[in-house]
Amino acid sequence: MRKALILIVALALLGIAAWGYFGGLDRVTAARIETALVDRGLPQPMASCMAVRMVDRLSLPQLRKLEQIGAQSGEDAGSVSTVEVLSRLRRIDDREAVEVTATSAAVCAFGLAVPPG
Repeated sequence: MRKALILIVALALLGIAAWGYFGGLDRVTAARIETALVDRGLPQPMASCMAVRMVDRLSLPQLRKLEQIGAQSGEDAGSVSTVEVLSRLRRIDDREAVEVTATSAAVCAFGLAVPPG
């Protein structure tokens, strides 16, 4: 019985490691980013394109910082203008995160992104 339990735990750990190694975490993170971008008014194809680029180029702490783009008290939570988005991006004290977000938006908007794979 004890050997069976050890084998099950070892297989579970191996499965989790393989999932992470083969990009499982990146897919989950990209899906969360895509959903957040769509919720903020971006079209789904553009949000999907940006999410893939952002996951490849930013760390998890940097992606967390981007959550500050959301509406704060006194700001419109709905669709916002480009000027408002730029204003909200200034809240983030991470130049690389802002750069990657801006370049991802530009590359995806003009259809210049290279498809993953």
